[in-house]
Amino acid sequence: MKYPHIAEKKVLITGCSSGIGLATAERLKRNGWQVIPTARKQEDLDMLSELGFQPLACDVADPESVEEMAHKALEMLGGTIGALVNNAGIAQMGAIEDLTRAALTRQFEVNVFGAQDLSNRIIPTMQAQGWGRIVNVSSVYGRVVAPMVGAYCASKYAMEALSDAMRIELRSCGIAVILIEPGPIVTEFRKNAAEHSLQNLDIEKGRYGDKYRRKLNKAKAKPKAPPFSLPPDAVAKKIEQALTANSPGSRYYVTLPAHAASVLRRILPTSLLDRVLAKSART
Repeated sequence: MKYPHIAEKKVLITGCSSGIGLATAERLKRNGWQVIPTARKQEDLDMLSELGFQPLACDVADPESVEEMAHKALEMLGGTIGALVNNAGIAQMGAIEDLTRAALTRQFEVNVFGAQDLSNRIIPTMQAQGWGRIVNVSSVYGRVVAPMVGAYCASKYAMEALSDAMRIELRSCGIAVILIEPGPIVTEFRKNAAEHSLQNLDIEKGRYGDKYRRKLNKAKAKPKAPPFSLPPDAVAKKIEQALTANSPGSRYYVTLPAHAASVLRRILPTSLLDRVLAKSART
C-alpha cells in the first residue's frame, strides 16, 4: 500500500546511547533529518550533545518520563513529526523457570509498554497531519524463540503483534507502521544484557547456575561477533529505507540469520525447529 510522503523530515528516536539507535540518529542527521534522540543516562545525553544533537532524557519504563519527553519533543519539532523510531530495549537472560515476576515485568515495561505508550502519545499528531511513520525495532527473536532468552523473545513477539494491529488500524490515517527485525548486530547489547541479567538472576539457585556463569562471563568479556553479524549502520540503513519508501514493507529483515529464521519458521515442523534452535544455542 502507498502511504503519503513524509512532508517534513523530523524524527524522534529512542535508545540512542549506542548501537542501532545512535547509528540511526547519525545516518538520518547526515541526510537532512531533524533528529531528536533520547537516552536515559546523563553521560549518554552529554555524548549526544557533543555530536550536535539536542537530546532528551527518557526512561521508557516510566510513564511520567515518556509523557514529559513526548511533550518536549513535539514542541521542539514545531508541532509536527514525520517519524517515530521505537528502538530502546533491554534483554533479560535466563530460563523461564528462574525469572521473577518483577524481572518479567521490567522486560515488558521497557520493550513493549514504553514503546506503545510513546506511540500513543505521537499518533494523534500524525493523525491530524494525515501522514507519518512508526518504526518498531523488533528482532529475529520476534519470529523464533531461543532458550535462555525467552523473556526477551516474548517481549518482541508482543511488539510484533501490537505493530501488526496498529498497521491495520492506522492505514486509513496515512500512518505506516513498520517492523525492523535484525539478527546478530555488533553492538554492546549482549554486554548490557549480561549486566542487566545479573541483577535479576540468582545464579546459585536452580539447575542452570553453571550455564549462566559461562554465558554471562562470555558476554561480559566481549567475545567475537557471531557469524553473519553486521554493524549497527546496516539496521540504520533499513530504517531509513522504511522511512523514505513510497510503499514501505511491513517487515524488514537485517542479516542472513534473520532472513533464514523467517523462512525456517514457515517451512519446518515445530519439533524440528526446536532441535535447530537448541543446537544453535548450544543447550
